[in-house]
Amino acid sequence: MKKIFVVDWTLLFCFLLTAGSGVGMHIAGHGSSHLEWEVWAWAHSLLGLLFAVFVVWHVKMHIGWYKSLFKKGKSGKNKHITTILTAIAIAITITGIVMFAVSGANSGIGMWHYRIGILFSLFALGHIIKRIPILRKIR
Repeated sequence: MKKIFVVDWTLLFCFLLTAGSGVGMHIAGHGSSHLEWEVWAWAHSLLGLLFAVFVVWHVKMHIGWYKSLFKKGKSGKNKHITTILTAIAIAITITGIVMFAVSGANSGIGMWHYRIGILFSLFALGHIIKRIPILRKIR
């Protein structure tokens, strides 16, 4: 199996787990058990870190596409949506890192991270759905 498929499928799996744990953490935040919220927060943090590692690996494997964005007269295929997804990914990563430096629970930065996470999830799902035919070609 090609390395790119392993990275892409692992990235998909990590995305689903990270998004799911973020939703679980948000729901637990409305409950009465702080311990439950903490478990979700730890899971989300660890999964988010793993997801970030695979995002970097994924971007590295597609670095030629990113370089094509800056070549005169060239336009990267799907450049607008993927460029927006990249910008959102950077924003969600920055807000996630900042929350380690401040008390992220019930903070303004935490809510920004949550909102950006929802936006990221929508764009990521679009990115994934468009590439389902490619993902199915595991060889």
